[in-house]
Amino acid sequence: MALLESKPDTPETANLAVAAKRAISVKNILYATDFSPTSEAALPYATAIAHKFGSTLHVAHIVSDTSLLLMTGGVDYVTFGTLYEDAHSIAKEKVEAVASRLTGIPTRRYVRHGKVWTNLSSIVAENAIDLIVVGTHGRTGFGKMVVGSVAEDILRHAPCPVLTVGPKISGRAKLSPLDSHRASLAPVELELHQILYAADFTPSSFQVAPVAVALAEQFEARLTVIHVLENYLNLDSHPGPIEEAVGRLQGLVPKDAALPYAPEIMLDFGSAWHCIVNKAAELDADLIVLGSQSADHTTHVPWSTVHQVVAHANCPVLTVRT
Repeated sequence: MALLESKPDTPETANLAVAAKRAISVKNILYATDFSPTSEAALPYATAIAHKFGSTLHVAHIVSDTSLLLMTGGVDYVTFGTLYEDAHSIAKEKVEAVASRLTGIPTRRYVRHGKVWTNLSSIVAENAIDLIVVGTHGRTGFGKMVVGSVAEDILRHAPCPVLTVGPKISGRAKLSPLDSHRASLAPVELELHQILYAADFTPSSFQVAPVAVALAEQFEARLTVIHVLENYLNLDSHPGPIEEAVGRLQGLVPKDAALPYAPEIMLDFGSAWHCIVNKAAELDADLIVLGSQSADHTTHVPWSTVHQVVAHANCPVLTVRT
């Protein structure tokens, strides 16, 4: 389950461009939906990617106990069995309606019951999912703690890359929603003109760089590589960290990368997520690429940089775990 497809050298391919070794492969996409406007906003991205790479689109809805309670306000007057039957029938109709409207895209449908990520993880494993696409409300702070976040649960546990579509997407990066009243829909074309890759110099960050480079190659996009120094006091008298960071950023992009434009190397200072989000807006970026850490990674920061970027970015965010 990976976006990059490595091809071994043969006598016939040994002299081909390096870009062939970094070909993007997306055979199976999982689109997780709760049928909300947030999920609907993510659907055009899932279909556009599936159309671009000839992928199978797996459309899934998980009926959770929490969602049933919110729908009914309680279970005093009806059994969970009846609730599940009704919810399953409704969800199945909605999933079928979503999948049946997509023209020219192979689809598979799933309606399951229980914990959301537990069920989604089974679908990921069973179908060798390469990419998960999910919408997020972008909740932060106490409200998020109370309500919970399916998107963040997916981000923390998914073994494959996750594309999150947040509520603040605007400009060129915002794809038009699919018309729910049309019987069939041709997917929109996926275009990436500007990619922003944010590197934090963790081991996973260096392993994610080839994905950002390969995407820029594939879509003939401009690539900007940024690192944010949050501890920048006394840098005027001790510039070593700046020189070191610039050198490491330059080393993330192979010299023989088949990029249509020279990569832009940037160093910023301040809050990491603020700088990343602001730079993406300034560049009119179509995609932010981030490395994410495993679920068992401990941190003293209450809200991760990844979560804050996902919640506030004006373009989709691709998080890649290694």
